[in-house]
Amino acid sequence: MATDASYAKYVCDQLHAAGGITMLKMFGEYGLYRHGKIVALIADNQLFVKPTPAGEAVLGTPTYGPPYPGAKLFFNVSDLLDDPEWLVRLILATDEALPAAKKKSASHAASAGRTAKQTAGAKPPKRAAAKSSRKKPAAKGASVRGRTKRSPRGGRRRAT
Repeated sequence: MATDASYAKYVCDQLHAAGGITMLKMFGEYGLYRHGKIVALIADNQLFVKPTPAGEAVLGTPTYGPPYPGAKLFFNVSDLLDDPEWLVRLILATDEALPAAKKKSASHAASAGRTAKQTAGAKPPKRAAAKSSRKKPAAKGASVRGRTKRSPRGGRRRAT
């Protein structure tokens, strides 16, 4: 079941005081970011915060659950959404405990800013030379798929 947009907006409204909160729709669910770093997932109308020791200290005894089948366990804090001050403390503690967001490479950032017209004239990246898949020619009198070969008497016969 996909998350309702109104539920995701409610979660973001509750976290407004944390600052830098954005969400990105992914596969019918939402990723919750703080200053470009993913800190939580909103899935099936529930809020799942990334597990960290700092987050566990804020929660005390957390409730765990997977945001989707086969996922690792996250803190399920859906039943605690009505206390925005507590939720902001949890998100700030989680954000500080997680590693910094990875920077995009210069070539990726540069290509993202180009227009279609600029990209159309750009040279394609160089690729490594491919190995030749061409086979050596068959020896005289050898059978080759679908070709004819000479018989010892000089006549032609169909390859087998």
